[in-house]
Amino acid sequence: MTLRKLAFGLTLLAFSAFGQSRIAFEAATIKPAAPLDQAKLLAAAQAGGKLPIGANVGTSQAEYLYLDLKSLIALAYGVKPFQITAPDWAGTTRFDIVAKFPAGATKADAPKMLQALLEDRFKLVTHRASAEHPVLALVVGKGGPKLKASAEAPVAIDEKTPLASGQRQADGPDGPIRVTVDPKSGGAVVDMGLKGKMTYKVAPATQTMHIDFSMVTMGGLADMMTQLFAQLGGGGGRQIVDMTEIKGNYEASLELSLADLVAIAKNVGVDVGVGAPAAGGGSASGTGVAVDPGAGGASVTDAVQSLGLKLESRKAVVEQFIVDHAEKTPTEN
Repeated sequence: MTLRKLAFGLTLLAFSAFGQSRIAFEAATIKPAAPLDQAKLLAAAQAGGKLPIGANVGTSQAEYLYLDLKSLIALAYGVKPFQITAPDWAGTTRFDIVAKFPAGATKADAPKMLQALLEDRFKLVTHRASAEHPVLALVVGKGGPKLKASAEAPVAIDEKTPLASGQRQADGPDGPIRVTVDPKSGGAVVDMGLKGKMTYKVAPATQTMHIDFSMVTMGGLADMMTQLFAQLGGGGGRQIVDMTEIKGNYEASLELSLADLVAIAKNVGVDVGVGAPAAGGGSASGTGVAVDPGAGGASVTDAVQSLGLKLESRKAVVEQFIVDHAEKTPTEN
């Protein structure tokens, strides 16, 4: 081998090693999450800023609070929870993680550093596979869609814009989410950037929650519905896929029973109770309203049909993120 070929080979090896460099948090503490205190949660929402739940990534550290392993995987690898195949405990056992950035790391590095943490501390081993799976297809109903076209287009969230009073920010798999809570009505406005906005409020008299979607595409609506409602009876945790072939941005509204929303929370492992008083006053549903499990309100199927759409059981090729191994108890801090 000539010196020129040897030098070229060493250069390629150097670039390869650089490209495979692994970035990790400088230090991280992982603790079992304590049960949610509804009174403290409401007080934090009223004060604005951070909530003691969800992902909050800053410039020097990241906090992942009251999150299960499936949610952590979604944030780390950019997949949706419904794509993840994992042990049952991975969706119910919750953790609080506080991690410090190493010198030179930025917020954009957080997902890669979270991957390293999960692989190191939870001994996470995964693989991806695409296969045909049952899904719920969002399709046009018999009478045609009953949707109002949006006059405006959604705008990406500018993280440099300061949070408004009563507003807080969380980091989702698809970017930042800003939530403005109205403690008087028990409702909130959820700004998901280019996916549009979602506004919800509780109606105690009818035992329902009214949800408005604004500036959403049909794909965005399907994605939001997957996140919100796929855990309800009949959904089975399946992905909702847009098969309407409808283009553009639209306004839509859904009316759901509070009892259904309590069922969602229970199915994802949050013990909210039904009609029982919560710690610190209010109701166990977190809405400030005692929930009657026998009260009225539309099911997901009926609510979707009111939009001139429907959900059909079909099969589609879905990318799956499969957990081959994970330790329920992470290694010590």
